[in-house]
Amino acid sequence: MTAENENHLLQMSSIAHNQLGKVEIAPEVIEVIAGIAASEVDGIAQMRGNFASGVAERLGKKNHGKGIKVELGEEGITLDVYCTVKFGAAIPEVAQKLQDNIRQTLLNMTALEADEVNIHVVGIQFESAKADDDDKE
Repeated sequence: MTAENENHLLQMSSIAHNQLGKVEIAPEVIEVIAGIAASEVDGIAQMRGNFASGVAERLGKKNHGKGIKVELGEEGITLDVYCTVKFGAAIPEVAQKLQDNIRQTLLNMTALEADEVNIHVVGIQFESAKADDDDKE
């Protein structure tokens, strides 16, 4: 484990000190929780991933943390969410629902408050493109 990862874990460890010890939550866990929460929101077509995550998904491994970037800083937790929205959905409403769902799910599962949940819409998915692909087959 690198010193930077240990630092992140130490910052996170302040969430639960009791007689038994401390609880540490890795940033990757926060990414997965946020990714699952994002997939529950209507209007979100998909999360942005990279080439490696796309290949892994084709091989059957689901990457729930794709499209989520977590930064743990002095001021708290910042999440950047990169997503594609379905055509016809109201982007401000979808983004607000996405922020609310991620913030609430993170609070329920980890007792951590996210200081910022930044939504980056990186594309629009048109349903007609899927229908055209189906017609060609």
